[in-house]
Amino acid sequence: MTEILGEDARVAAAVQACTGQIARVVDLYVSALAAGGTVHYVGAGTSGRLGVLDAVELLPTYGIRPDQVIGHMAGGEKAFVRAVEGAEDSEALGAAELAQAGPHDVVIGIAASGRTPYVAGALTEARRRGLPTALISTNPQAPLAGLADVAILPDTGPEAVTGSTRMKSGTAQKMVLNAISTAAMVRLGKTWSNLMVDVVATNEKLHHRMVRIVEQATGASPESAAEALTRSDGRVRVAIVALEAGVDVDRAEAALVDFPPDPRREGDPSGLRTAADAAAGGKYDAVTEIRGDLRGGRNR
Repeated sequence: MTEILGEDARVAAAVQACTGQIARVVDLYVSALAAGGTVHYVGAGTSGRLGVLDAVELLPTYGIRPDQVIGHMAGGEKAFVRAVEGAEDSEALGAAELAQAGPHDVVIGIAASGRTPYVAGALTEARRRGLPTALISTNPQAPLAGLADVAILPDTGPEAVTGSTRMKSGTAQKMVLNAISTAAMVRLGKTWSNLMVDVVATNEKLHHRMVRIVEQATGASPESAAEALTRSDGRVRVAIVALEAGVDVDRAEAALVDFPPDPRREGDPSGLRTAADAAAGGKYDAVTEIRGDLRGGRNR
């Protein structure tokens, strides 16, 4: 156990050494979504599962549409829970995943070995279409790096169990994906400070979280936050602007239509401060900080 966890402890430093490359992929990701394109994750085995996991969790967390970030896995959906023999060995299957790709899309290949044929096929097809490409691999000499505009190659070293890349390599890939998608969502205005303002209440836990988000963002009581959310049909953005500006839901919604999220809006990509100021007739204090110590909160 000491050896396994000791090897795992090396992962964070290896990923941090790739900060510059990660930031470049975030730029590609933001540009694609801001232009109406799609982000495609493409991988096999553990790598593919991690791409699918990141993609599907963005919907409840940040309220994006399912077609904005897609995880493609060798062998399809059934391969998520059961190995599909030979699926990762076909470049043609990887290329076929991009049959419906648009001109503003970006393709991110995920392959611990850096040589998976399925991923090679997707990256090759993306380049043929003139699409930006990236690669996430834990092989510093990844053969597929030449097919990527940006290659993120954290050097995690040998696994505690030789060749079992679901271990350190998988952890590193998950960390990289977390960093990329989270930073992109922040830049796309999906947060206010560190609050998820586009969260979708797909369960009771998330509904309670939405109430706490409105509380923390506005300083309102739990009762007032819940009432504002009810009036806003569960839309956190609308509830926050209504409470911050002291206006009704219709006026808050109109202001948000005028000032939607925009990654180019310096200091307020979410548009919430700008919308609150507009809704309040210019009387809202646009430099008001989020209330409370947010980083001290529990993940409830």
